[in-house]
Amino acid sequence: MPAVGQKERLTQNRVVTLFQKQLGYEYLGNWEDRENNINIEEDILRKYLTERGYSQTLIGKAIYELTKAATNQSKSLYDINKDVYTLLRYGVKVKEDVGENTRTVWLIDWKYPDKNHFAIAEEVTVRGENKKRPDVVLYVNGIALGVLELKRSTISVSEGVRQNIDNQKQVFIRPFFATIQLVMAGNDTEGIRYGAIGTHEKYYLAWKEESGIENTLDRHIIQLCQKDRFLEMLHDFIVYDRGIKKLCRHNQYFAVKASQESLRRREGGIIWHAQGSGKSLVMVWLTKWIRENIKDARVLIITDRDELDKQIEKVFKGVSEDIYRTKSGSDLIEKLNSTTPWLLCSLIHKFGNKEEADYDAYIEDLKKSLPGDFRAKGDIYVFVDECHRTQSGKLHEAMKKILPNALLIGFTGTPLLKKDKKKSLEVFGKYIHTYKFDEAVADKVVLDLRYEARNVDQNITSQARIDEWFEAKTRGLTDFAKTELKKKWGTMKRVLSSRSRLDKIVADILLDMATKDRLQNGRGNAMLVSGSIYEACKYYELFQNAGLKNCAIVTSYTPTTSDLKGESTGEDSPTDKLKKYEVYQKMLDGKDPETFEDEVKKKFVDEPARMKLLVVVDKLLTGFDAPSATYLYIDKSMQDHGLFQAICRVNRLDGEDKEYGYIIDYKDLFKSLEKSVDDYTSGAFDAYDREDVGGLLSNRLKEAREHLDNALESIKALCEPVAPPKDSLAYRRYFCGNTENKDELKENEPKRIALYKHTSALVRAYASIASEMEKAGYTPEETEHIKNDVKYYENVRAEVKLASGDYIDLKAYEPAMRHLIDTYISANESEKISAFDDMTLIELIVKRGVDAVAALPEGINRNKEAVAETIENNMRKLIIDEMPTNPKYYEKMSALLDELIKERKEEARSYEEYLARIIELSKKAKNPASSATYPKTLNSNAKRALYDNLCQDEELTMALDAEICHTKKDGWRGNIIKEREVKYAIRKHVKDDAEVERVFELVKNQSEY
Repeated sequence: MPAVGQKERLTQNRVVTLFQKQLGYEYLGNWEDRENNINIEEDILRKYLTERGYSQTLIGKAIYELTKAATNQSKSLYDINKDVYTLLRYGVKVKEDVGENTRTVWLIDWKYPDKNHFAIAEEVTVRGENKKRPDVVLYVNGIALGVLELKRSTISVSEGVRQNIDNQKQVFIRPFFATIQLVMAGNDTEGIRYGAIGTHEKYYLAWKEESGIENTLDRHIIQLCQKDRFLEMLHDFIVYDRGIKKLCRHNQYFAVKASQESLRRREGGIIWHAQGSGKSLVMVWLTKWIRENIKDARVLIITDRDELDKQIEKVFKGVSEDIYRTKSGSDLIEKLNSTTPWLLCSLIHKFGNKEEADYDAYIEDLKKSLPGDFRAKGDIYVFVDECHRTQSGKLHEAMKKILPNALLIGFTGTPLLKKDKKKSLEVFGKYIHTYKFDEAVADKVVLDLRYEARNVDQNITSQARIDEWFEAKTRGLTDFAKTELKKKWGTMKRVLSSRSRLDKIVADILLDMATKDRLQNGRGNAMLVSGSIYEACKYYELFQNAGLKNCAIVTSYTPTTSDLKGESTGEDSPTDKLKKYEVYQKMLDGKDPETFEDEVKKKFVDEPARMKLLVVVDKLLTGFDAPSATYLYIDKSMQDHGLFQAICRVNRLDGEDKEYGYIIDYKDLFKSLEKSVDDYTSGAFDAYDREDVGGLLSNRLKEAREHLDNALESIKALCEPVAPPKDSLAYRRYFCGNTENKDELKENEPKRIALYKHTSALVRAYASIASEMEKAGYTPEETEHIKNDVKYYENVRAEVKLASGDYIDLKAYEPAMRHLIDTYISANESEKISAFDDMTLIELIVKRGVDAVAALPEGINRNKEAVAETIENNMRKLIIDEMPTNPKYYEKMSALLDELIKERKEEARSYEEYLARIIELSKKAKNPASSATYPKTLNSNAKRALYDNLCQDEELTMALDAEICHTKKDGWRGNIIKEREVKYAIRKHVKDDAEVERVFELVKNQSEY
């Protein structure tokens, strides 16, 4: 058989050979027995610099400065690494002697990669607080610049990533990473994942580039580590951004490369990259390249949203580039007429003080400010952000008149409208580079979106419907979870009973806040897009009254006393203007709107548990990046670019428990769920070319079912090797080994991590549709099987965690797991807070009779009508639930209940007599055996069900029961062949085909068979 799962050592041998033979790196050796204290091989570096012609004095001083920066442990790793990078990229500034001119000693020849000395060493033993041994280290001129951890093909590359992250901790070999620029982990099945120092596991990147090399690991190593590419990545595609070191993704790299070629030809164009894929950094890297490679270059970045303008400024200042934000059109003209600053940004919508960009006013302001002798200084490059906007054409024309020699590049995160596409391409030029939404999702750069239309107008029409809706929404939850939800149910019932549409939406969102994982656990939050500022204020007030205090409004509205003039009508209800003013004044609580907005946005991003919901109208729907944002509720008519950008607010990555961004549509913007899935260009996106918006929205329930099915399949495959009989002991042996042997525990840790991860994914997948299994297409039997499977694997996980000692270490991918399990799966750990204990109300009545009424909540048991309705509703639910097990019997029970209810409403019986009758009926419904009408031979529920549904034929019942018991095999339900055998057994006694099918369904519903 071909080799599968080859050992890590064999993979490493092949990789070392690849570096030598194909990439031309020198092999320095296996340094397992060589204790390397630092990451600078001074002999190699000194030899290289000598060959470059530097004097020994300059070389000594340059190496001293580099070593001093790399060993300065008074700083953080980020700052040390940044200081070292500055010396590598810009050279070391030293003097031969006092009074001499400053010279630059270049530690790396960036222009001619082949003139550098590239080498690798393996098993590099590094002393730190604890000794570690990176698998492969890459050296350029004796300076350690890259590290690669390798894993065998059957071990997840994530293990290597975590190993790199651990190595950067102080307790291991943090000082070694002072010079490291590229941190990699890889295996043969997944290839390379790469990052920088300090990169969190979820942000490690995968490279994507066409190649004829079949082996994924080899392909990625050659693409990332070939000499010119390796140095280019380090020189042109690293930024230190406000405490985070960042490397480029493949889409950013190729966009910048394509743009460089375009600019060399003096051609503009459009860069279209999906929302959330890092467009701002493309601007940064392209801007830096322009400055360093084009003489007298100046860059002007134009945006039409305040959020975008601030974001651009933050990004550039974060990478130590001083960008000047112009204050007006005249200010921009004045700066262009001077030689400085070289980097500017200009915001359009300030002109005219409007929320929407006022291109006409902006252009007019520019023209009025033009002096007679105006001539922009320098070689001007204009970046137009969100260039898809219709008015960008006007802006382009104005810019060409004011800056006739400027070269324009358009950036967009959305596809171009069909009606504007030709014009935009004519205005800005061809597409320089595209990276569409479906590509970004496939690369896990952004999250997929799930769409759900909700028609609140038809949700609730009566109190009975409210109760029915509550039961439907909480199907699959434990009693504990329902009890917790009912704490808020009093408020929600009052809200839901209102006829107001806004009230119903508020109640809908509140239920999501209480039941949706990311919303209730404090790790995620939501945005609600309202149709107007007045509606936004109404929403805010409703949420406040309903108990959701951690919410805020963010709109362009600023309350002023002028809003009060002429608004007094003498009526009790305030006018719209007064309402907005009053709500804002209360919300702002003395703060000015701008300060309040900044605080709210910061809290929304950094502390989602303290800012659960933002109500917006137009603001924050572009340029606002909040990874915590998970749900977007839309109650505003939107289409095309506005809608496209809005829904992408929730597609940012934010940990493993955020698997999708959810779009909840109250305006039916996509016409219908089915249609939107079949044709993404229908309705809301009709103005786009189909191929440009492919993959944008997913059928929520369809995708959720696939997700759940895949999660089940994955965990079953993971547990397949467990030896029969697959009991607790077998699982412990497989996932732990000998629990008293630490080496065996460590050796089996990857399998346990996989188990925990797969179980977590399964529970999340199940939780997302636990209350909607039937809607997702599952039969009741399938639903029960899946629920049992989830419980089963949760128990396996719990036992393995306890046996291995992993219990207190939930790992990075299991935040909030406990809540999910308590809420959706396990009841045995829940606190008993109800007088009902583990019993339903009907079980309590059967056991306690009239005394059970006292166990009802005080608000019910003091009202005879409420008591009656409560018991009747529970009886009805029991009858509906049990109907498949014995249709004839429970049809009779239903009729008796209807008759009893009718008599109660007509007051034909006293309350005491009614209670006695319904208690008696409850006993019969709960326990058919208590009825005296059955022959003694019918000693099981299954026999009694057959008897009731076979015209009370005792002989036929007994014969059929014996036949089925003799025929049925273990696990027969759901197995076509085994089910066929049961049907054949029934057919021996029942001749009519339709009757056979009816009896077969009855038999399937008997737990005793």
